Amino acid sequence: MARVALKLAENVPGDFFVDSTCIDCDACRQIAPTVFHDIGEQSAVYHQPSSDQELLAAQRALISCPTASIGDVAKRDMKSAVASLPELIVDDVYRCGYTSESSFGAVSWYVRDAKTLVDSPRFANPLVKNIDALGGVRWMLLTHQDDVADHQKFHERFGCERVLHRDDIRGRTSAVERQPTGADPVKITDDMLMIPTPGHTKGHSVFLLRDQYLFTGDHLAWDPDDERLIAFRGACWYSWTEQIKSMERLLDYRFEWVLPGHGRPVHLDAGRMHRELERCVAWMRS
Repeated sequence: MARVALKLAENVPGDFFVDSTCIDCDACRQIAPTVFHDIGEQSAVYHQPSSDQELLAAQRALISCPTASIGDVAKRDMKSAVASLPELIVDDVYRCGYTSESSFGAVSWYVRDAKTLVDSPRFANPLVKNIDALGGVRWMLLTHQDDVADHQKFHERFGCERVLHRDDIRGRTSAVERQPTGADPVKITDDMLMIPTPGHTKGHSVFLLRDQYLFTGDHLAWDPDDERLIAFRGACWYSWTEQIKSMERLLDYRFEWVLPGHGRPVHLDAGRMHRELERCVAWMRS
């Protein structure tokens, strides 16, 4: 629970605040960008919610904070926010919320029609209940070793089949059911393609749904300030050279959505998305 005594000085006056336990994961800024902003190495409230929509978003951020660093002095009722997670983003694609500290607050995604989780959120009973009501989980697709969080608990609860590239298998993921190898794409279902993208980690992969939605983990994200696709050079744990090659291979695919673990989801028409990806590759090469 966030503590008023640890409230950051950068918060504007009002009920919502961020305290000094914030780890700068960016989850709150993704979920409620009109309320929270970046103050360097942490987040703070720069605008108190002034509408029902902003209040709901701020409450979702509070629930989703991996370190419980967000507080509401007024202690408003949270039932509507709890009921709204996972949050519908587009069509049957939902943002789970309930991020995990072990994944550094990475966002995970739920695809209702495919009964699929991409990466693992925190195993929280209200979220599990809501996902169950939406249809449950048949697949859990893990982009890389960093964002596996509570994968075992979801497997035990739903009996879902997990997928993680062999090069990112570690002790706590050794029981993952499918462990593809190599650099070739793997068809998971008729609608879902696994594309190995080594770079951030050796076994990183992205997942392409219906040639439209690309779930990118920590491989590719959107910078809303510069309005461009980016890779995280400062958080490349395996090989920047390999990540450039992986990004180049994505030019062979068409998609309209980038849905990352860290960073904002973005929707562009397929032509512009391809041009932005070319621009990202050129930036990476430079």
